[in-house]
Amino acid sequence: MSPDFFSLDSLLSKEEKATQSLINKFVTKSLMPTINEHFQAGTFPKDLIPEFGKLGLLGATIKGYGCPGLSYTTYGLMMKEIERCDSGVRSFISVQGALAMYPIATFGTEEQKNKYLPKMAKGELIGCFGLTEPEGGSNPGAMTTKVIKDGSDYLLSGKKRWLTNGSIADIAIIWAKNEDGKVIGLIVDLGLKGITVKKLDAKFSLRVSYGTEMQFDNVRIKPEQVLGVIGLKGPFSCLNIARYGISWGVVGAAEACYLEALDYSLNRSPFGKPLASHQLIQAKLVTMFTEITKAQMLAYHLGRSMDQGQTIPPQISMAKMNNVSEALKIARLSRDILGANGVTYDYHTGRHLMNLETVNTYEGTEDIHRLILGQHITGISAY
Repeated sequence: MSPDFFSLDSLLSKEEKATQSLINKFVTKSLMPTINEHFQAGTFPKDLIPEFGKLGLLGATIKGYGCPGLSYTTYGLMMKEIERCDSGVRSFISVQGALAMYPIATFGTEEQKNKYLPKMAKGELIGCFGLTEPEGGSNPGAMTTKVIKDGSDYLLSGKKRWLTNGSIADIAIIWAKNEDGKVIGLIVDLGLKGITVKKLDAKFSLRVSYGTEMQFDNVRIKPEQVLGVIGLKGPFSCLNIARYGISWGVVGAAEACYLEALDYSLNRSPFGKPLASHQLIQAKLVTMFTEITKAQMLAYHLGRSMDQGQTIPPQISMAKMNNVSEALKIARLSRDILGANGVTYDYHTGRHLMNLETVNTYEGTEDIHRLILGQHITGISAY
């Protein structure tokens, strides 16, 4: 049972509790039994994608077009349950909903919405998101990927890196600079001529997630594939939704590590009494317990704020920065309590630890979010 020291559960509606319980049971039954095998093999449980759709996990907060239209708080609870299993699985769902479906729902035409969103909500059409480039990630305004007019069409050229889901995706939301130097968004059919897709397998972390690099060589894009937004507000609005989901998701990973360490310390007695009876172990467990409680409260209140339309981006930055950082520290403490066993596939902590190293980097590094908050506090940009 997840720690709930301040009775957060009592603040949830019956519908929110029911949805969380449904996803919890799905994760326990269908994801947990094979997740370490998938991580070791570097594979994603693709057979479960239709189930993600049936459970309302894909594009959860989008209303209409076959999408669930759930609250942001409900979505957050769902992400917590998914990441209790693995950050890579949550990454798949986050990218599909927040980074691929959300820009179509927010900036797309009715034709685009009707064409893509119903199939994406069912998991019949997979999307990915291309903003980061090989030479830099924290400054997307310096992107070199270009799109130029060619008659009524556009020609897209450049390279993107770290497109989660890219090697199994059907479409990509690609952000590129037009001839005026303005950033625009494109819905790119990945079956078009001139696209090279390279799966990035050599990685220690997020092995269940398919990271990808894409090269675009004069790819012809029809005008009806252009999204109705200009500037970095387009991709940044998508990232804010993804960061919100992360702030909830990592609480699930932290809870999983804590519960594994607690169980281990209660049942292992190398000195004739349980590890949990030692002061140093209890101190570590209390630190984990406390930081989880604080992260839960931050995620919950951010979710309610999102539901009321009152959130500002720096609040999302604080939640992403704090919750991921603390989850990573909790995973390290759990690994320490588990000793050498913590790096084996007999347990889940080591996998969470490696995954959270990446989650602490993507969707804005911890330092970038500190700078966002610093600018909010002082009014001075330190970029």
